[in-house]
Amino acid sequence: MDKVFIGIDVGSVSTDIVALDVEGNILSTQYLRTNGQPIEAARKGLRNLKEEFKGDIEVLGVGTTGSGRQLTGIMVGADVIKNEITAHATATITLVPGTRTIFEIGGQDSKIIFLKDGMVTDFAMNTVCAAGTGSFLEHQAERLGIPIEEFGDLALTAKKNVRIAGRCTVFAESDMIAKQQYGFSKAEIINGLCEALVRNYINNLGRGKKLEPPYVFQGGVAANKGIVAAFERELNHEVIVPKNHGVMGAIGAAILAKEYIERTGRTTNFRGFECTDLDFTPTSFICGGCDNSCEVIKVEMNGKAMAMWGDRCGKWTNSIA
Repeated sequence: MDKVFIGIDVGSVSTDIVALDVEGNILSTQYLRTNGQPIEAARKGLRNLKEEFKGDIEVLGVGTTGSGRQLTGIMVGADVIKNEITAHATATITLVPGTRTIFEIGGQDSKIIFLKDGMVTDFAMNTVCAAGTGSFLEHQAERLGIPIEEFGDLALTAKKNVRIAGRCTVFAESDMIAKQQYGFSKAEIINGLCEALVRNYINNLGRGKKLEPPYVFQGGVAANKGIVAAFERELNHEVIVPKNHGVMGAIGAAILAKEYIERTGRTTNFRGFECTDLDFTPTSFICGGCDNSCEVIKVEMNGKAMAMWGDRCGKWTNSIA
C-alpha cells in the first residue's frame, strides 16, 4: 500500500493535486480546471487519485493552499491550510535550493517572492490587473487563432522586434490589433506581447526591489517559452523553470503537511476519500455587530455548521467548537 501526503492548490482557474511518498518523491500530479466550482474540482481530483492507486493508498497528511484553501480544507479535513506565498516558496526551496527570486504567474494573478537562506524575505502580489496572466494569454491566442500550446514557440521565430503596450489588457489588445493592421506578423506581435508582459510584471511587482539570481519561474504561464525567453532577455540571466512548474503550490502544500505530521507526530485529520460524497454548502452573511460590517463565510456539512471565517474580531470564527 502506498503511503502518501496530499497537497491541493485550489485557484480560480485551476485546481492542482499532488501526492508525495514518505521520502518526498512526487508520485502523482493533476491539473484540473476549477470552472468556478472549487469543491467539485477537488472532489474530482481526489476520486482520480484513488482510482490511480486502485484504492491501495493510505493518506498520512493533507495540505491545502490557493484562493479556495479554506473551503477545500474543511471538506477534506486538511492538517495544514497555508497561503500561496508560503506554499510556493516551500516547494521552490525544496526542489531548487538556493533560489533567491521566484516569478509566479498563474491563471488570474501573479506574484514575486524573494528568498534568502531558505526564508521568505519579501513578496508582492497582483490580483487586480489581468495583463500577463494565463487567462489573458489564452484569450489572445484564441483571438489570433493559435493554439495556446504553440503560442510561446511561435514567439521564438520572430524576425523583427515590435513594441506592444503591456501596462493593461485593454491597451495591450488594442495595440496588438493596430500592429496587425500595420502588417507585422503574428510571431512578431506575440513576441512583442511577451516582452511587454514581462516589462509590466517587473515594473509593477519588482519596482524598488533588488532582483537576484538564481531566478525560478513557475505557474502555468512558465510553460510559455516566449515569456521565459523575454524574462531572460530582460534580466540578462538564465531563468530556471522547474519540471513541475504548474503545480508548485500543491507540491508546497504537500511538503508542509508532511513536515507538520512528522514534527508533531499526530495522525492526519483527513476525512478519507468518502469526503467526496459529503454535502458541503457555503453561505455568507454580513455581520451587523459593529461598523466593520464583515462578510462572514459559513460552511455547513450535511446541515451542520463546520466552519466560519471572514470576521475580523473572531466572533463567528470562534463560535464553532
